[in-house]
Amino acid sequence: MATYGGVGAAPRILVLLLLIIALAFGGLVWFDYLGLVNVRQTLAPLLSLVGVGAPTKLPNAQDPLLLERQRLAKQTEALDLRSQQLDKRQADIKQQDEQIKQKMAALSEQEKALAAREKSFNQTVNQYDNRSANLRAVATNLLSMPPQTAAKQLAAMSDQDVIDILRAADDIAATNGQTSIVPYWLSLLPADRAATISRKMLKQPASVTSSQ
Repeated sequence: MATYGGVGAAPRILVLLLLIIALAFGGLVWFDYLGLVNVRQTLAPLLSLVGVGAPTKLPNAQDPLLLERQRLAKQTEALDLRSQQLDKRQADIKQQDEQIKQKMAALSEQEKALAAREKSFNQTVNQYDNRSANLRAVATNLLSMPPQTAAKQLAAMSDQDVIDILRAADDIAATNGQTSIVPYWLSLLPADRAATISRKMLKQPASVTSSQ
């Protein structure tokens, strides 16, 4: 029985050894397939004998950091897109800023033009007021003179000045509730001059003295 047992155990041991070798070999191949070890070059002759070629590895088995690389690539792509959006936004803001500056410059020019017009208007008003005051002062002085003397003074003036002074004198008389001496002054002037002045007074609108 012992001899039979000893003889029968040898094949079993051989089978177990072959099984262990096969499992070890298969484990190495599997680890190589997973990319944990690289035994393809070393075991290439043996692999070719058993008909096992170079296995096609999974993408993530080729590079253990592939997922991390892909994640970083997506983040980089997202950052590039965000950078492009920011660049476009910055360009839009710059364009809007230029438009605002142009509008502000236009408004500034309009303000300057308006200020110049206002200044010119104020100067005109001041001149109007000054001339009106001067005409009333001259009319007042003429009213204080004898009519013949006042008529001589008027005869030496231009037609427009005479018209404005006569209207100032009319206005002073109306303000004081008195009868105007203007018709009498006109009668003392040469007939042709008086006719010309009367005709112009009818054609022209009220002078600067009419608002006083």
